[in-house]
Amino acid sequence: MADYAHSDHASRSREEKARRLAAYIWAREISGGELLAMTPAQRRKLARAAETNPPSTDETWRVVAGLLADKDAWAARHPAHPAARREHADEKILWVKPPVKPWE
Repeated sequence: MADYAHSDHASRSREEKARRLAAYIWAREISGGELLAMTPAQRRKLARAAETNPPSTDETWRVVAGLLADKDAWAARHPAHPAARREHADEKILWVKPPVKPWE
């Protein structure tokens, strides 16, 4: 019996989904580390906001995190390129809360 999860079709589908998610997430200035630190419920909500069916495994999320790191590195090397601009960075706070500063 064939294992669909590890077939070529599943791999292509996973990569396509990961690219869609990475594009949405990168535009919001969310890093791979921040993504992987989110709860599964937060990631599902993020995927739905990206109009993508949430991945069923962490494997896809790890691929997304890798794509985010790759895009960050590319953008650092090409800062003047239009594709290096994050069009929705102001939405990051909707997904990643800044650390709370303790009282001094």
